[in-house]
Amino acid sequence: MQPLSIKIKISDRIYPMKVQPEDETFVRAASKILAERIKDYQKDLGIQDQQDLLAMVAFDCLVGYLKIQESDSTKVNQLMAKIHHWSDAMEETLA
Repeated sequence: MQPLSIKIKISDRIYPMKVQPEDETFVRAASKILAERIKDYQKDLGIQDQQDLLAMVAFDCLVGYLKIQESDSTKVNQLMAKIHHWSDAMEETLA
């Protein structure tokens, strides 16, 4: 498929982008969430500098990503432990 040419606004600047059609919804949603988080930081912390706002949002997103990654890792480990337990139980039953 041909990439779409779209424009995304980040901190009062317009950025032209080329995205795959199946990614357009995600890119636009990310842009909206970014704008909301910037607005929240402006209001809650009184930060006005756009670079500081973007840095805080980027940091916040990375912390969220690391939490999800840790959670996923924990879930995978728990699932693997259950699989090993079931495998051991089946081997005992078949023996």
